Amino acid sequence: MSERTKSPRAGWLPKWLAPRGLSRTRIGVVTDSAACLPSSLLQSADFACVNIPIIVDNHVHGDDLNALMMGLAMGKSVKTSRPAPGEFTRVYRQLQDAGCESIISIHMSGQLSGTVDAARLAANDVQLPVTVVDTRTVAMPQGFAVADVLAARQAGAPLEMLAQIARSATQNSVYFAVPSLEQLRRGGRISTMSSVLGNLLNVKPILHIDDGLIQPIEKPRSFARAQARLVALGTDAASKAAGPVRIGVMHFGAAELATEVANELASLSEEPVQIESLPAVLAAHTGIGVLAVAVGPLNPQPDTAQRTND
Repeated sequence: MSERTKSPRAGWLPKWLAPRGLSRTRIGVVTDSAACLPSSLLQSADFACVNIPIIVDNHVHGDDLNALMMGLAMGKSVKTSRPAPGEFTRVYRQLQDAGCESIISIHMSGQLSGTVDAARLAANDVQLPVTVVDTRTVAMPQGFAVADVLAARQAGAPLEMLAQIARSATQNSVYFAVPSLEQLRRGGRISTMSSVLGNLLNVKPILHIDDGLIQPIEKPRSFARAQARLVALGTDAASKAAGPVRIGVMHFGAAELATEVANELASLSEEPVQIESLPAVLAAHTGIGVLAVAVGPLNPQPDTAQRTND
C-alpha cells in the first residue's frame, strides 16, 4: 500500500451527484467476462456477467480456464466467439423480472469483439431501456469501470452518470507482455508476417490498447526484459496520473511472476494491488505465460462526451 495520505474511495461521487440528485429507479448492471472482475463483485445485486464463449477443437465452453489451459497445452485449435444476442436478451429480461427499471450494459472494445453488437441487438428486443456502452478497452480497465459503476449506483447515481463513468474506462492503461505472437496470430489479432518475424527474432512484445485496438509498443528480446519493462511502464503511468491510482496485475499460468510484478508496484497503488487470472476469452488469444499490468485513476473523471457507437 502507498504511504501517501489515502483518498476516500469514490470521492468524486458527491461532487457529481449534487447537481443531479439521487436516482429513484432500480438500475441493473451487465458486463461480459472480458472485464476481469474479482469474484466478490460478481455477487453484486442486480448485476450479471455474460460469458464470452471459447471454442476448443469445435467444442464450446464458457469462461473455463481449465479447458483453455488443457487445449493450449495440447496444441488444440482455440478460438472465441461473441455471445449470442439471445443470451443478452435472457439476462436483460431476468433483471427486468427482478424489478430493474433500466439497465446499463458495459462491454469490451467493439474493435476486438462483436460482444457489444450482440448487446445492442438484444437491447432492441426488451421493453425496458438499456444503455449499451463500448468501453473501447478490455480486461481490468473495463473491470475498473464496472466496479466504479456499481459503487456509483449504490450511492444513488442516475443512469446518465453511470454511462459517463463507464465511458471513463479509457482513462485506464493496460500493458501486456506475451511470450509468443502465435496465439494472437491464430485469433486474427495480428498478421501472419508479424507473428513469423516476432518468433524468428525471439521477440517478447509488449502490447497495449489504443482507441480500442491492440497495438505493439515495445519488442524486448527476452521475457525477463519484458517483465521489467511492464514494471517500468506501470510506474510511469502511475507517476503521470493527476491523483492516486489503483493497479492490477493479470496473468495466465504465471502466478509467481504476477506476484513479483505486483510487489514491485505495490507502493504506487492507493489500494492493494489486485492480482487476477486473465479471463479465458483473453487468455485464448494471448496464450500461456502472459503478464499484464493495468493502471487507472482511483477517482476517475466521468466522461461527459456522448459516443456515436454507444
